[in-house]
Amino acid sequence: LLGAAINLLFGRQLGRKAVHTIAVGSVGLAFVAVVFSIIGLPETNAAGETVWNGLWHQYKAYMAALGEHGHADGQFAGLSYKAWTWIEIGSLKIDLAFRFDTLTAIMTCLITFVGTLIHIYSTGYMSEEPRYAAYFGYLNLFTGAMLILVLGDNLPVMFIGWEGVGLCSYLLIGFWFENTEYANAGRKAFVVNRIGDFAFILGVCLLFYATGTMDFPALKSAASLDAVRENVGWLGGERVATAAAILLFIGACGKSAQIPLYVWLPDAMAGPTPVSALIHAATMVTSGVYMIARLSFVFASSATAMAVVAGIGALTALAAAFMAFAQTVL
Repeated sequence: LLGAAINLLFGRQLGRKAVHTIAVGSVGLAFVAVVFSIIGLPETNAAGETVWNGLWHQYKAYMAALGEHGHADGQFAGLSYKAWTWIEIGSLKIDLAFRFDTLTAIMTCLITFVGTLIHIYSTGYMSEEPRYAAYFGYLNLFTGAMLILVLGDNLPVMFIGWEGVGLCSYLLIGFWFENTEYANAGRKAFVVNRIGDFAFILGVCLLFYATGTMDFPALKSAASLDAVRENVGWLGGERVATAAAILLFIGACGKSAQIPLYVWLPDAMAGPTPVSALIHAATMVTSGVYMIARLSFVFASSATAMAVVAGIGALTALAAAFMAFAQTVL
């Protein structure tokens, strides 16, 4: 985000070398931060042994306790950080908080490592581009938004990144907006994603209505209450769980280009090639997959929702394959 701010605000005054050094360096340093968070710093434990205090050491300790006792208290929490209380209205309290666990570690490694390579490739591919600083500013902004999406500890913080990647997708797909077709492709992607995002918001509101929370750990605890699930079903009934899961899945369909919200993706190739590599092949289209994985306990509460996810996924794969049979390259 800092790299995006520098390039978008002051990029015109900086040389091309400075612009891409800032852009590539910021993503590269983010990758170093991810690796550092996984490995940690060396410290001496009670037994006098030197251990590394990062996520990997915590996870090994958790699994050791799981194997020794047959269970562990709660779920593996990972590393967490609360910046401040963002919104507090009545019973609604939303913290600007981030969590780094095993699922997040996989996604952040993918985003920052692949992102660094694509930023490096872009320095040559876009070397003659007049709006050089704007391009790298948008690319940095997208990477920052994607990291917020996967690091958020609750649904509202995830939604900040969710909307951020949608905005950056619009800016990058329509980057060469002087071409009317390219500009239309950017608008198409923006509008289709807003349809999915509206359903996502409805799903989030339904979860809050049913559970009184939007934090991932609290939602998972609500889903694991056996008494609630046996007596009335999670979220006050399986129908509510089904509705929330399907609404969230519609949001995922928009981001991951699944039926029926897939229509924006073919036109999205109007953007520069590195944009397609970063957004439409490696990261943004996986954000819907990440959201479903993060909220897997919601979908597991409803057999209907799981059937919908499987059915839409299979239909999308088949439809894309049949389209490829008839596709011609001009």
